[in-house]
Amino acid sequence: MSRFARHILQGVAVAALAAGGALAQDAADYRDFFEPLPALPPIPAGTSMTQEKIDLGLMLFFEPRISASGIISCATCHNPALGWTDRIPRATGHMGQVGERNTPTVLNSGFLDAQFWDGRVPDLEGQALGPIEADVEMAMSLDEAIERLTEFDVYREAFALAFPDDDDPIRAENVAKAIASFERTLNTPNSPFDRFLRGDVRALSPEQQRGMVAFVDYGCIACHNGPALSDSNFHRFELPGSKDEGRFLVTGDENDRFAFRTPTLRNVVLTYPYFNNGSVADLRDAINLMGQQMLGQDFEDDTLDDLVAFMHALTGEMPVVAIPSLP
Repeated sequence: MSRFARHILQGVAVAALAAGGALAQDAADYRDFFEPLPALPPIPAGTSMTQEKIDLGLMLFFEPRISASGIISCATCHNPALGWTDRIPRATGHMGQVGERNTPTVLNSGFLDAQFWDGRVPDLEGQALGPIEADVEMAMSLDEAIERLTEFDVYREAFALAFPDDDDPIRAENVAKAIASFERTLNTPNSPFDRFLRGDVRALSPEQQRGMVAFVDYGCIACHNGPALSDSNFHRFELPGSKDEGRFLVTGDENDRFAFRTPTLRNVVLTYPYFNNGSVADLRDAINLMGQQMLGQDFEDDTLDDLVAFMHALTGEMPVVAIPSLP
């Protein structure tokens, strides 16, 4: 029986939980609903991750000179000290412009099957170039960015090492491949939750175990599943005052209006504020709103406490990244 079929059968436990009834199963029995986070995400066919390519991607990720102002890099919004996001409601870019959406964390993003809140590209290679060209972000054409990089001997050498079979290695496609290779190393395995899934029954506190059980029994698992705790699908979610039509702007399908990609819950306590417009700063409030909108459920205070405790168990080991010395 699949874990999703088992999830349907587990639905009978919801009424008991809502009534404060005793749990019928030990938390360990719920581990089959989840997957521990591997050390590396899937690598697309035809793609390789060499150390030379990763090292180049690291430099490009922190390189501000591929922005029109010369002061904005990928790391400006994906700050390693801030959970690889920026902790402000909506991203601020070129000339102080404020974007329409909250910056998603790049941590574990290689495990997602769609990038950006609206899923307009499927992979990290597609995502890597978007912010460089976006007027509200880095505001530089790819031709200008490539020209800027070719000015430096260090980059000419680094691209040649990373793409030794390419006669013209400094080009946009290779910029995307290098940045994506680096981003696929930004994973956070070995969280308390992962250790629990692998058999360490003491890795989670009693509150966190109750939160994990509630997460399954109330149906959160329906969208937040897989190693990244995201189905990479799009679900309608309207926030007060928001006019962002989400996935609809990509597909034109009326069914996609106000639909957004399910965010990962990995390291969620570090990646506030929440939702596509960053309008909710408090994790407890975010969980409560999700229950109301997606599940039609007002959680009891004790259940909210347990779910928040469970979210804390999803913080993994942060990648150790040395800020590069740029030319």
